[in-house]
Amino acid sequence: MPLPLQTILGQPSWSFHSSHVAAALTRQGGQLGPITFRLGRKEISPMSVAPWAEEKQPKDLPRMLQSLRGDFFCAPFGGNATEWRGEKHPPHGETANANWTLKGIHSDDGAVTLHATLATKIRRGRVDKLVTLIDGQTAVYQRHVLSGMTGPLNLGHHAMLHFPAPAGSGAISTSAFIHGQVFPGTFEAPENRGYQSLKPGATFRSLDRVPLIAGGTADLTSYPARLGYEDLVMMTADPKLPFAWTAVTFAAQKYVWFALRDPRQLRQTIFWISNGGRHYAPWSSRHTAVMGLEDVTSYFHGGLAESVSANPLSRRGIPTSFRMNPKVPTDIRYIMAVAAIPAGFDRVKDIRPTKDGVELVAASGRSARCALNLTYLAT
Repeated sequence: MPLPLQTILGQPSWSFHSSHVAAALTRQGGQLGPITFRLGRKEISPMSVAPWAEEKQPKDLPRMLQSLRGDFFCAPFGGNATEWRGEKHPPHGETANANWTLKGIHSDDGAVTLHATLATKIRRGRVDKLVTLIDGQTAVYQRHVLSGMTGPLNLGHHAMLHFPAPAGSGAISTSAFIHGQVFPGTFEAPENRGYQSLKPGATFRSLDRVPLIAGGTADLTSYPARLGYEDLVMMTADPKLPFAWTAVTFAAQKYVWFALRDPRQLRQTIFWISNGGRHYAPWSSRHTAVMGLEDVTSYFHGGLAESVSANPLSRRGIPTSFRMNPKVPTDIRYIMAVAAIPAGFDRVKDIRPTKDGVELVAASGRSARCALNLTYLAT
């Protein structure tokens, strides 16, 4: 069926909905946001939208930043400042910057699927984006099918949440990981009007004890925190898990946001912790209380060259890129969802499969359920 473009928070977008989820996809960069979930009588919109979304920006600002919101697919993931074998990609790839074409929207048996496509030019090929919403579910299902491409490629999702006041309103947790590390280089530098708080290259086994530059440790399970700083850490999931997850519990708002993936496909989760540490435009110290919860196969956020070349993770046998085969499409699956929680639900300790979805178990022992289709992650 036809779907007209609407300008939503400064970007021409296609909007679509199910009984419990309403979403918009920008034409520029294929960015999914805002997203509104209905939990009982309450509507929640946890995804971030950049504060400059409706402002006029310089022409040289990457289109990805002009649209910055919600979640978007990156291929290749990262800054891509370094050219690789004649390929010079924009930040987070053409998929996050170029104009997508709407192929259509299809409704069937209580599910609505938006299908958009992009013919890539730098790494020639095609990416098909399929976003599905199902009546009765508070979940968003995403597929990205890459076809016709040759050579190694790092890629992933770039979901961003905005945390409400006060400090520590969100409790963050993940499934088991085998390696955790702060970005080993300079993420932000004072001479460039940026500031970071975590110790570059520091490794950690638990999110609640991550080394600081100034000494001591930070607790990354509680956010917002460390106002005035930008930081980046990455965790590699245990590949033996049936599925990997990242969750944020908003106890005062009585819900949990979580994301699910196959850890043998999207290997790492990057936390981009953005709390006013960038004083240069367009950030101008106003991008605060945002955290990127980015499920990827990549070597941190450097880009294609850094991820496909030998790096400390790949030397340990941990993949940081895919090998694209032009004859066999690469199919990436990802689920985002929210669930209502009872009083006393403090932080997600585990997410377990059930007959019709998942059970979220808190450290306090309380639990909540969410209806969804886990088999979607199987490719």
